[in-house]
Amino acid sequence: MSNAKHDRLKQDLDELKLNYITEHYRELLDDAARKNTSALDILIQLIGGQAAARRDRALARRVRDARLPKLKTLQEYDFEFPKRISKQKLLRLFDCQFVETFGCGVLIGPTGVGKSHLLTALGYCACEKGISVRFTRAIDMLNVLITAQLNGTLERKLREYVRPQLLLLDELGYLPIDKRGADLMFQFVAARYEAGSIVLSTNRVFKEWGHIFDVDNTLATAMIDRLMHHGEAIVIQGESYRTKDGPKE
Repeated sequence: MSNAKHDRLKQDLDELKLNYITEHYRELLDDAARKNTSALDILIQLIGGQAAARRDRALARRVRDARLPKLKTLQEYDFEFPKRISKQKLLRLFDCQFVETFGCGVLIGPTGVGKSHLLTALGYCACEKGISVRFTRAIDMLNVLITAQLNGTLERKLREYVRPQLLLLDELGYLPIDKRGADLMFQFVAARYEAGSIVLSTNRVFKEWGHIFDVDNTLATAMIDRLMHHGEAIVIQGESYRTKDGPKE
């Protein structure tokens, strides 16, 4: 192929943003000439490579937008360590089919049993399946929403937490939440109810949620009702993984 034809082809490929094909077509053409590869096989390799590169870029973009604190996987989680955990329920959660029906999940357990690991791993798994994800600690989200409320931008900021298909909310219950924060948390849950999935982690069983929000149990009950209408609770019991190799008393 003449240089002029190569230049024209490269120009068209650049316009179409087919970067993988631009970078590899000459190599594949030369290889095909040596091996007498069919034109169809060349097309399959080029288009397959381009599609794979596009999928990789899309995954990287979803992971970046998810704001996961670290990259964790379910395979890295030690199911033998907790005294109690339903592996079957977790595997069902990780197939991510609940997102299609706006289902929710609540991981309940003491500190150190791997709730944040599982939540982060679920986020990466969902990103791999093409699902838009947002990860945040509960207190961080509430601080953002309180500031937005004071600035008159609450509706716009709330949409940022409602827009993703899956919202992962970590560490609910570790710090007390005042009435303003409780009202905003309810607005958030209500806005996502039957419109988007929530999976959260907490160190508090449901009967203690009234203590989290420093209000009467009515608001906590309403929140639990919306989360559990299409949701499932997964209880994890055990000692802290962080101290398992520490000194014994």
